[in-house]
Amino acid sequence: MQIFKNKKLFYSLLAFFIIILLLIFGYYKNNATFINNQTYQKLLNNGKIKEAKIDNDLLILYTSSGNKYKILKTGVDLKTLLQNVPIKVVQDNTIVDDTISGLILFFIVFAFILYLRKKELKNLKDINQKEPKREISDINNIINAPIKPAISHITFKDIAGIKEVKEELNEIVDFLKNPAKYKNFGIKLPKGVLLVGPPGVGKTMIAKAVAGEANVPFFYQSGSSFVQIYVGIGAKRVRELFSYAKKYAPSIIFIDEIDAVGKARGNYRNDERESTLNQLLSEMDGFEDSSGVIVIAATNKIEVLDEALLRSGRFDRRVFVSLPDKDERIDIINIYLKDKKHSVNIKNISEITVGFSGAALATLVNEAAINALKRGSKTIEESDFYAVRDKVLLGKRKILSFSRNEKEIQALYQSAKALSAYWFDINFDKVSIVNDGIKDIDKEIESKSKMLSKIKVYLSGSIATEIFYQDKFSNCFNDLEKAKNLANLMVEKYGMGNTIYPNKLDISNILEEEKNEIKKFLEGYTKILEKIKEHMLEKEIITKNELKKIIHEVF
Repeated sequence: MQIFKNKKLFYSLLAFFIIILLLIFGYYKNNATFINNQTYQKLLNNGKIKEAKIDNDLLILYTSSGNKYKILKTGVDLKTLLQNVPIKVVQDNTIVDDTISGLILFFIVFAFILYLRKKELKNLKDINQKEPKREISDINNIINAPIKPAISHITFKDIAGIKEVKEELNEIVDFLKNPAKYKNFGIKLPKGVLLVGPPGVGKTMIAKAVAGEANVPFFYQSGSSFVQIYVGIGAKRVRELFSYAKKYAPSIIFIDEIDAVGKARGNYRNDERESTLNQLLSEMDGFEDSSGVIVIAATNKIEVLDEALLRSGRFDRRVFVSLPDKDERIDIINIYLKDKKHSVNIKNISEITVGFSGAALATLVNEAAINALKRGSKTIEESDFYAVRDKVLLGKRKILSFSRNEKEIQALYQSAKALSAYWFDINFDKVSIVNDGIKDIDKEIESKSKMLSKIKVYLSGSIATEIFYQDKFSNCFNDLEKAKNLANLMVEKYGMGNTIYPNKLDISNILEEEKNEIKKFLEGYTKILEKIKEHMLEKEIITKNELKKIIHEVF
């Protein structure tokens, strides 16, 4: 109901509507057909006239067939007519009648519009309860904001700590530079690339770097900008975005925080979000692989995305961007200190920033520079970093940072998971001190033995710390939750307990049995665990090949 946004338009349409209704009413009220005396006599003689009314100088005739005629009163013998049909005299109060009729129509129409208005307000209220409120000026700015391409001057050289990500995206860059080469060879590259990682790891910078490397236009949109209060605006913006991108092809569309619009559809649905998501899916289906448009999206909540977004032909390529390890942090800090005068051992700063993202490191360097300025120094020193480290940590949620003792515990914890995953053939590329890199089960058919092996991996960290320190630690809560959930799925959903009917005791038995088995396993490989732990403390990361090498050296 867009007319309610403009009061003048609303009242103008209301008045016009009422006038049209009055004209129609007046037309049907006085739509009798003029007849001559000959036709009148014929109707009278054949007994067709059922009733007559005198209205001023006119005689209105109503026939048995439902027709309505009129004739001048002076041309009719009223006495003869009165002998055959009843005649009524209509008083001259047509103006009053028309006014009353008009008012009745006005109130009917007005009541109907009020009903529509009330319904509209209720819909808006329901949406507002789920969506953040925006000022009208903000809404208008979003609706009318032009979609303009930008040329990115950022390249991969400007971003540190993403070596593996660069390797995965180099072919996308080459495709944008030389689309004909791939087309002639019959190669179809993915339409969509999904960057997945925690906040602050540089997903937006990576997308800009792809555009900068390929030297193509870059269209940026935030997922939240598509989800509007007024239905249809989000879908309209999506159509416009893709339309412009095709005109400037080859080009890149980057949608940040795509989970704002791409959440899985379900019971708690939002019509505007669903219509926007459907439009996005349609647009991605609508352009061909050779069109030269690549859609890159970013999220830190891949688990909430609608399955339709992740299927083949849409965002079927996923690039995981993890928190930087020790060497990557050194490279990142070097970049941010490049134009600053300092006397800092960057390796030492990297040691105290375990779990920092690239954005957190940028903030840390900036705060250290401010601290140096406050001291009246022209050079940034290590003491400046130590002075502001806690300030940066408190200002950033969910940032992991370990003391020396905590780092040793975490290194052992992750080492046990890496060893267990390797031994029980659970898929992973690398394990870092803050991230295990273990792939989720994504097969259509998975065996019970493989699921049990994965539970062993989830429990191995806490068991290893218990073996070495004779104590339990709180860093196991995420893995323990995963182990419980997987055991619950096995019993409740897959019928892998002792009985087909779900039994809570079966869940407990699975967890206890796997705990005992992994404990016996780790107790027999403490030397290997020590070696892996040393590597983890030094490098903060271990690959599958490095792990294999350590195991072979010990044996």
